[in-house]
Amino acid sequence: MSYKTILVHVDESSRSDLRVRIASELAKNEDAHLIGTAVTGVSRFIYQDGNISASDPNLAIHLKFLRERAEKAILGFKTVATESGVNSYESMISNDEAGGGIGLLARYSDLVVLGQTNRDEPSPSVLSDFPEYIVMNSGRPALIIPYAGDFTSIAKRPLISWDASRESTRAVTDAIPLLKRADLVQVALFNPSAKPDAHGEQPGADIALFLARHGIKVEVSVHKTSTDIGNAILSLSHDLDSDMLVMGGYGHSRFREMIMGGVTRTILESMTIPVFMSH
Repeated sequence: MSYKTILVHVDESSRSDLRVRIASELAKNEDAHLIGTAVTGVSRFIYQDGNISASDPNLAIHLKFLRERAEKAILGFKTVATESGVNSYESMISNDEAGGGIGLLARYSDLVVLGQTNRDEPSPSVLSDFPEYIVMNSGRPALIIPYAGDFTSIAKRPLISWDASRESTRAVTDAIPLLKRADLVQVALFNPSAKPDAHGEQPGADIALFLARHGIKVEVSVHKTSTDIGNAILSLSHDLDSDMLVMGGYGHSRFREMIMGGVTRTILESMTIPVFMSH
């Protein structure tokens, strides 16, 4: 199992180049094709419904502005990808908002790299629930890069938050190509006694054996906490000097609104290291 197509969302934000550098390194390690995609921010359904008229001069000016933003982002992607030495890459602009455009292209990719929402740097093409939307709707794993911090390594010392759920299982399985390259994988279980049937007599033993059979070096720790588990995960990742968190994404969508689980919401709002998340 390996990643052969990696999709990265690019825009004019201050962290776009970092996302591209991280995605480029992953693409080189996996010998994968890298796709950098910028979006204009106008839903494709508006175009399809014929609700946009090119004869409206004010609207034409705004659409031109959005297109130029996307083109500038693509130029930045090409520069970084070339400097990174990626063997195979391409770029494209999607006439859509970020959730719809990236979400659709993600279905033809093995991994999506995107950024954490930074409410201090809003974008006309990206809604605030963009990471949540991709995790819940794309059907693909997402590597979410925090809007603060420098990351010299990714997945050398990953931490898995394991709760034996379907979502957690999906995340661990999707992350195997990265986990196999790790120096050591830490698996943490929080309050496993709450789900004794899922964890068995020795919590963590089964997932450790599963990973070991993939040639992954793994250590397991069990934690009891009465505090918020999301913050407990973040605290443990700091104590272990982890460089990536792997976990399931929990929630559902109601129309466009994302209703996220408490732990997922805490992590997405307060992450300090890249988060690999699947639903």
